[in-house]
Amino acid sequence: MKQLASRGEKIFDAFNVIMMLFLVLITLYPFLYVFFASMSNPSELIQRRGLLLFPAGFSLEAYTQVFHNPMIGTGYINTLVYVIIGTALNLLLTSFAAYALSRRGVRFTGPIMFAITFTMFFSGGLIPGYLNMRNLGLLDTRLAMILPSAISTWNLLVMRTSFREIPVALEESARIDGANDFTILFRVILPVSLPIMAVMTLFYGVAHWNSYMDALIYLRNRDLYPLQLVLQEILITNSTDSMISGYNDVDKSLIQETIKYATIIVATVPILILYPFLQRYFVKGVLLGSIKE
Repeated sequence: MKQLASRGEKIFDAFNVIMMLFLVLITLYPFLYVFFASMSNPSELIQRRGLLLFPAGFSLEAYTQVFHNPMIGTGYINTLVYVIIGTALNLLLTSFAAYALSRRGVRFTGPIMFAITFTMFFSGGLIPGYLNMRNLGLLDTRLAMILPSAISTWNLLVMRTSFREIPVALEESARIDGANDFTILFRVILPVSLPIMAVMTLFYGVAHWNSYMDALIYLRNRDLYPLQLVLQEILITNSTDSMISGYNDVDKSLIQETIKYATIIVATVPILILYPFLQRYFVKGVLLGSIKE
């Protein structure tokens, strides 16, 4: 028999619902503001004050100018290359390291883990890192965007913890059948670790997608710029003149703002589309190791 909620419980539930809706609103509104502003008429948008709950007029001219900018297309292609190749390399190397360090018969895992964890608190710094990349001949190459972040220490620790929680019996039965370490990793460990692999894919993929600092430091060739560095140029240095060369000075100043909003939407939407497909794995993966039996 279902017990009816008391008056206090109903008030408490209603308060929780109101608070959650309020948090959703203040979290979602900045994105909605940018989205509505990107589709607004520039002259009407500049006159609008206060909240923006719908486009001020309707115009897709900003998106037209954004997609006509060759640097946007080049940045998209470069970013996809960095995300796909970089994430694949991240997962491969992190899996190798996590598997080796999670095996119970491997020697010196303690000192090795200490040395790896040490890098989370102390690093060489910007100048030594730049000099190292220069001496390796990686400046102005795509590898400069991939190799320095090949393994994340935090992600390695999370994946190692996940691998250690897999029953040893699975590995032992595979070895009895003649499997070597590569076979165990790819045909036993990884197939039962899909949640953590999905989380690592999300973490690494988003990191590559949002990365612009490495590009700012290591790249001078504009043909190698990722999308985020193109976005940074448009937002920070206001470099939209090449996109709106057909306008007079007054119209340029008006449409520049909507172009910035449209560029933000173009750079953000792919990650927003990807996240719902990985959310169920993400929740399970981030709770990894929180409960011990």
